[in-house]
Amino acid sequence: MDGNDEVNGKYQALLLLLFTVVVAALNLIVPDRVFSEAENRMLKQLPHFSLNTLLSGTFTTDFETYVSDQFVSRDQWIGVKTGMDRLLGKQESNGVYLGKDGYLIQKFIPPAEGDLEAKMDAIQAFDDATPGLRKYVMIVPTAAAVLQDKLPKYAETGVEEAYLGKIRQALPSAIHFVDVFPALYAEREQPIFYKTDHHWTTKGAYATYLELCKQMGLKPQKEEDFHVQQVTDEFYGSIYSKSGYRHVQPDSIQLYLPKDQENYTVTYVDEGQTSHSLYATEQLQKKDKYAVFLNGNHALIRIKTAQTNGKKLLIVKDSYANSFIPFLLKHYSEIDVVDLRYYEQDLAAFVNKHGIREMLLLYNVGTFVEDPSIPYLSE
Repeated sequence: MDGNDEVNGKYQALLLLLFTVVVAALNLIVPDRVFSEAENRMLKQLPHFSLNTLLSGTFTTDFETYVSDQFVSRDQWIGVKTGMDRLLGKQESNGVYLGKDGYLIQKFIPPAEGDLEAKMDAIQAFDDATPGLRKYVMIVPTAAAVLQDKLPKYAETGVEEAYLGKIRQALPSAIHFVDVFPALYAEREQPIFYKTDHHWTTKGAYATYLELCKQMGLKPQKEEDFHVQQVTDEFYGSIYSKSGYRHVQPDSIQLYLPKDQENYTVTYVDEGQTSHSLYATEQLQKKDKYAVFLNGNHALIRIKTAQTNGKKLLIVKDSYANSFIPFLLKHYSEIDVVDLRYYEQDLAAFVNKHGIREMLLLYNVGTFVEDPSIPYLSE
């Protein structure tokens, strides 16, 4: 090594050291963030230290997550890394495939051993506690199963469909499984899933609404009965946030508004708030624009419609149901919407108290796998 090489090496080492010191200093100075708009999730806060957490290893794990979440300019670094991976031909980032035609598709991760059994046991116990309640289960396949032609060639397929089959077989015989895969697959050339988000679009929700009507004996509303209104074309969803892929086109969001709109009341019980709309248009000014549907997720929402048939429906759900529920208002006098991730009361007692006779459990298969609150259904 000649003198110039040695000087250059020292210069580069000094720059690297200076960069490290500056980044470390910024991480100490910059206040911790609570929420990431780009990733649309809560960020890990500084964990509590104790001898027990240190010995168990939970402190070390939590601290690593905290450092990663609070790393200065984290969102920008994620975008840079994913951009470099994309230049190198990589088509997967953080469990998200970069698919054809601008689709970002989340990989399906099967559950741990015994997870399905625990959830089926809870559903069985709830069924036993509510014998007068007619139950329907709709576990919705994701874009990874329906839009396989958009996936990279190396992507594993068939896993999600196999898991859906296991759910169907494991359900108690008295519970009706609503298979919506054929309905979605038949519409796969239509925009039934967002390209940057894990949810189905309102058009996808409508396609499955038609299938549910067949199963429940309801007369469906025709698509021409609605005025389809686009409320934004600047929606970057949850998969965009998770993946780090930044050079993709945003989605648009459409609302299906009945042409013969009737009055109804929406009560957010825990919040003590009432609205006369299923849509929170102020959410369109925020990152999570999908929250325009039902103002996001809440423990319990009670909807009283203009129908006088006396029919009551309980919906136990994840956020897929938020854009689905508006199609049901023509069929029921009352609809109670429960999200088990936030609801802490005895649901069987609620059903019996309010004389509810029909129930729809509606989840997308990814959330059904991930949600640890489903076993609380019977508690």
